Amino acid sequence: MPRPRLATGFSGPEESPGFLLWRVTNRWQAQQRAALKPFGLTHVQFALLASLTWLASEEPVSQRRLAEHAATDVMMTSQVLRSLERRGLVRRAPHPTDARARALTVTAQGRRLANRAVVAVEGCDRAFFAPLQGSADSFTGWLRRLADA
Repeated sequence: MPRPRLATGFSGPEESPGFLLWRVTNRWQAQQRAALKPFGLTHVQFALLASLTWLASEEPVSQRRLAEHAATDVMMTSQVLRSLERRGLVRRAPHPTDARARALTVTAQGRRLANRAVVAVEGCDRAFFAPLQGSADSFTGWLRRLADA
């Protein structure tokens, strides 16, 4: 007796953009974890540290603004920031214009680590996306379109 098939509109998993994105994302995250291991950073720690380093040059950065920029959950962002603060990579102080918020800054040690780690992350990205053979800009444009939708 044949087994019932999955009630899908696709002929197979290789036709599903969601499933393919899942597989690609898992492979990419595994490679990023390996690239960041020598720096003692998880990928989310790196993403928040790098984002804060980027944003902090403009004006005081609130936790909410950082979470929005990195597209991370506010509570998880708070937990990760506490971890980065314990390591001396970021500081949280009273925000100058919002009494309810904290102003986030990157320490000199945090900036040095972010700048060393971003070289490894971008190298990992170049290697991972190399099979796109010159179409990386178009692919990035499609990703931006999905991210902004």
